[in-house]
Amino acid sequence: MSIFLDSDSKVIVQGMTGSEGMKHSQRMLDSGTQVVGGVNPRKAGTEVEFEGGASVPVFGSVAEAIESTGANVSVVFVPPRFAKAAAVEAIEAGIELLIVITEGIPVKDSAEFVNLALASGTTRIIGPNCPGIISPGQSNAGIIPANITGPGKVGLVSKSGTLTYQMMYELSDLGFTTCIGIGGDPVIGTTHIDALAAFEADPETEAIVMIGEIGGDAEERAAAFIAENVTKPVVGYVAGFTAPEGKTMGHAGAIVSGSAGTAQAKKEALEAAGVKVGKTPTETAELLREIVRASA
Repeated sequence: MSIFLDSDSKVIVQGMTGSEGMKHSQRMLDSGTQVVGGVNPRKAGTEVEFEGGASVPVFGSVAEAIESTGANVSVVFVPPRFAKAAAVEAIEAGIELLIVITEGIPVKDSAEFVNLALASGTTRIIGPNCPGIISPGQSNAGIIPANITGPGKVGLVSKSGTLTYQMMYELSDLGFTTCIGIGGDPVIGTTHIDALAAFEADPETEAIVMIGEIGGDAEERAAAFIAENVTKPVVGYVAGFTAPEGKTMGHAGAIVSGSAGTAQAKKEALEAAGVKVGKTPTETAELLREIVRASA
């Protein structure tokens, strides 16, 4: 099984006809994803030919794409200034899963469409500023390379895109049910806690890897959730132990104030909840392997 995305998911791409949208739509198709349509009002009624023989129709709106294809997932590849409008359109059309890849969206815009999705009771957002989600061997929605790992029993949730890929590689011998990059912006849709709850409920996921980074208190809140609600083994990694205090590192979400948001504080909170925390991604992967071997 998997969480949020599976082989039955029907994916549309908002911004498919742009350079990034075309490139990653091809990669999604190559990895077996059901990409059933694109959205671009200026190119509605046309079709895009991809390598491998896929011909994907372009629709004028998300609502039209859903009505025509039965799509339940949309991936957003549009510039930051248009991202809010694209997200709002998808939410109002009733899309179930909305993956916002775009980086650099103003926090005010993100807050507005994330709150709109929460109020809708229908749409789950992953992102913004994220690599997306992959259930290996089933479907891949976003920019995560599909050839790093195969299906298995581990669930992965990560703030960092590149560390998502590295952990997939480090644990490719075990494989994954689902890997989800939630993004590191100050306002995001799906949180560590959302993913942890879904992995806990998924009978095929036997162990969980959680990757955090400096800034905010998401990891501390996740630790409290794990202590109360998660029965499966969880290992963790927190990026940013050497980051200087008070300096934004990498993106807007990674900023430390005093002791709040430091890697050490997050590590201590996770360990207090029973989570084994590695000092490096490789060590984190080995901690998980030890747990898996012990339970075999």
